[in-house]
Formats: sequence, C-alpha cells, structure tokens
Amino acid sequence: MLDGGTTIDIHRSAGTGLFDVHTHAVNVDLPDLRQSYPADSWPSIERTGAATANLMFGGQRYRQIDHRCWSPDARIADMDHYGVAVQVLSPIPVTFCYRASASGAAELASAQNEFFGRIVQQHPTRFAALGAVPLQDPDLAVEEMRRCMRRPGFLGVEIGTQVVETELGDPSLDRFFAVAHELGAMVLVHPSDQDLSVRVTTLGLGFGAGMPIETALAAAALLTGGALARRPEVRLCLAHGGGALPAMIGRLDQGARLAGNGAGSPDLPSRLAGNGAGSPDLPSRLAGRLWCDSLTYDRSALNAVVQLFGHDHVVFGSDYPFPAMPEPIDDIVADLPADLRRRISRTNLEEHYGVFPGAGLDSLSAAGRDRRPHGGPPALDID
Repeated sequence: MLDGGTTIDIHRSAGTGLFDVHTHAVNVDLPDLRQSYPADSWPSIERTGAATANLMFGGQRYRQIDHRCWSPDARIADMDHYGVAVQVLSPIPVTFCYRASASGAAELASAQNEFFGRIVQQHPTRFAALGAVPLQDPDLAVEEMRRCMRRPGFLGVEIGTQVVETELGDPSLDRFFAVAHELGAMVLVHPSDQDLSVRVTTLGLGFGAGMPIETALAAAALLTGGALARRPEVRLCLAHGGGALPAMIGRLDQGARLAGNGAGSPDLPSRLAGNGAGSPDLPSRLAGRLWCDSLTYDRSALNAVVQLFGHDHVVFGSDYPFPAMPEPIDDIVADLPADLRRRISRTNLEEHYGVFPGAGLDSLSAAGRDRRPHGGPPALDID
C-alpha cells in the first residue's frame, strides 16, 4: 500500500523493466512570472497544437517539445513499449533559473514540484520524481527540498553543475547538502547549456563536448576541493555517466600528488604528498562516493564508469523524451552480464534507497528510505 491507501499493481512492474532515473518533464501551465519579476528571464510554454508546444525562455523559443513532456498517458505508452517500469521525473535544466530572483525561482520550483507530485500521485506505480529547488538561495532551497521529501515518490532533487559562478563545493552550500543527507535525498547533478562557454557553443559542441566537460569540472572541483570531506555521506548522482570525469581521473590523481608535493594548488590536501594509487584521498578513490547514470552511448565508456564509481553506484538513465535518448533505449545495458544489468537497471536504487515505487511491496516513503547505510556493502543479487 502507498501512503494514503493506494494499492500498488505488482503485476506490471514487480521484478521486471527498467527504472529510468534520468527523464525530464515540464508543466504546460508554468506560472507567468514576467509581471512580478520583469527584470529576469523565465521559462514558459507556447502551445502550437494538441500535442506540440514550444518551450520558451525569456520570450525566445528555446526548443520544440511535445506531449510526452507533460502527459503521463503518453509517457506510459512509451514506457510499456520500451520496457520501462518506472520513470523518475525531473526538471528541464533551463528551468533552474539560478540567475533570476530567488523568490521567483522558488515560486517556479514549487509549481514544477506540484506538477510532478500530481503525476506521481495519479500513477504511483510508474513514476517518481526529483524536485526543483532555487539553489541561488540555499535556505529557500532547503525549504523546498524538505517540502518535496515529505511527499511520497520524491527521491530527491535535481540541481545544476554550478549556481551562476558559485561551485557546488562552496561552503555556502554545505547546509543544503547536509539536509539532503538528513532527508536521504538523491541530488542529481545535471549540466545546463546556459553554463557552457561561448567557444564550445560557437563550435557547435555543446552537446558532444560542452555538457560532459561541464559535469566533469563540477565533479573534479568536488573531488579535489575538500567538499566531499565536509559532506561524506551526501548522495550525488552525476548525469551522463559523469561526463568526461572517467577520462580525466588519472590526471586528477597525478595533479593531486603534484599539489601535495608543492607543485600544484595549495588548496589540495598536503597529505597526498608521496601517496600512491591506494591513498583514500586521491580523486579516483573519492569518486567511489559519487553515483552516476548510464547515459554514455558507448560500452567502453560505460565500463570506465563502472570501474570508477563502482558497480553499485550506477543507475539507468535515458534523457527521455528528448532526441538524446538512445535507440533502442536499453542499448547500452542490454547485453551486459546479467548481474550488472540488473544492478544498473533497478536493484542499485532498491539497495540504497529502499523499495522503489512500482516494485510491488511498499512505497518509497520517508520511512522506507535508506535500508542500508550509505557506503555499506550492497546485498547480493539473487536470481
């Protein structure tokens, strides 16, 4: 039974199907914030047909979208076609609005989360959610995250790779991440094209290079700047397989060793001096505290992801319903060894976060999270 007495249909999703942690949705009835906050740019939806619309930003067309972005029925039809048991809904990154007024961003986040909450409530066996938060004001972000996590079906929140020019490792965000740990919330870190350099976008490499580099820079700063030491148990999940981080990790380790010998940044821990590959302070070792999704489009890249983050810290992601979605959707995991495929497809979430919506036992309520301590040994898969 779900909170409120809703019965879960175990026959549809128990033990089968993908749990897709990386999907995006948007409400066609976003609040119009232009009059209240005219100095800022806001997202809006301009309907162009019964099943089509333009996502606008600052009054300009940002991208074309269709009813899969807002219609649970359309999504469920695709999920059944693709073999997806559960989708986790999350904001489209352009709606983060970190550069805008914090109070307006809080209003927008609340409206988006209400939309996600309605879909989860209507279809509790098929959807969960990652909420939006106004991270430019950490106190407001904490307030909205707490509100989300009181609702059944919310796994956590989605945030950007930076907050305007504030890095995620900045001490001003320590309380936000501490509360995320307190609540058992997953924090999905997703890049926004608004944060990419002009050089990258001018070259037309925003998707292919800009996004993965942006994610890797954010992660590298967390690994080398001491933030993970201050936040040892926060559950950070990097979108897009951690971006370029797996390819960079050897250089980050060597840079940390050099810094420890006085040849690099004085901010890196001096105790790394002379340490070898086994040091727990090396970025490659600290990376095992992070999570990521499987969205790499390449098997060798996915193998590197599993090696870096660990087989129990990788979850399935597709970027549904956008063109970046793999075809077929399970292409990257379909022929993995059975145990690893099962872990990435669903059981890693169940082991770390309790029974997932649609698993056929109980809801992912606040009381049901955190069946095992973060960083503890995973349970063995049993056929």
